[in-house]
Amino acid sequence: MLEGKVAIVTGGTKGIGLEIVRLFKKNKAEVILFGSKKETVDKAINELKEEGLNVIGYYPNLNNPSDVNKVIKEINDKYGHIDILVNNAGISSNTSIEDTTYEDFTKIIDININAIFNVSKEVIPYMKENNKGVILNTSSMVSITGQPKGIGYPTSKTAVNGFTLSLARELAPFKIRVNAVAPGITNTDMVANLPKEVIEPLIKTIPLGRIGEPIDIANAFLFLASDMASYITGVVLSVDGLARN
Repeated sequence: MLEGKVAIVTGGTKGIGLEIVRLFKKNKAEVILFGSKKETVDKAINELKEEGLNVIGYYPNLNNPSDVNKVIKEINDKYGHIDILVNNAGISSNTSIEDTTYEDFTKIIDININAIFNVSKEVIPYMKENNKGVILNTSSMVSITGQPKGIGYPTSKTAVNGFTLSLARELAPFKIRVNAVAPGITNTDMVANLPKEVIEPLIKTIPLGRIGEPIDIANAFLFLASDMASYITGVVLSVDGLARN
């Protein structure tokens, strides 16, 4: 579905991000994953290589515009075009507002929204040159529902939704589509470490009767990245197993 495409996936070393990298590569894209440090990037690359999937990786500081600019230029120079950007890097929080420091809150905003701005800003000129492209952002179901603690996370993901809808309007004349995926509870390392007494009540609230798997989320990204979604832009797609009005 992505043959001939060049895709960048930030936060691509584990969980949903790694599954997106894996699925994109299986669908014949050239995939470049971004991680936070060399060790995690190398580990992900080696894991994929054992599966017969060859990708390359970088670990730029996503909150350093000059660092991002340098890496994006290098990728474009290597491949001649950048077709897909998945802004997946992010961190969560489950701390009460009284215990959240300004530095804590700012760190979440920096990684979850400011980094999306930085990477998108550097990629867009190359997409404009080719008059096409796809930008996909990872949102969350808590951008719609909120959450009991950790106010920085839903705040940042609500900002991701606004960023997505507005950028979709701005870039539509250049045939660049911008969408987001809002996962529900997903079986990542963070969720797997939660006790049964926490997970089981959550499952009971989901009509489909299970939490999501990373491949469920990655499939949504694959669809939106592909030409099958060529008439879809400015959408925040919920992938959470919930029945909605």
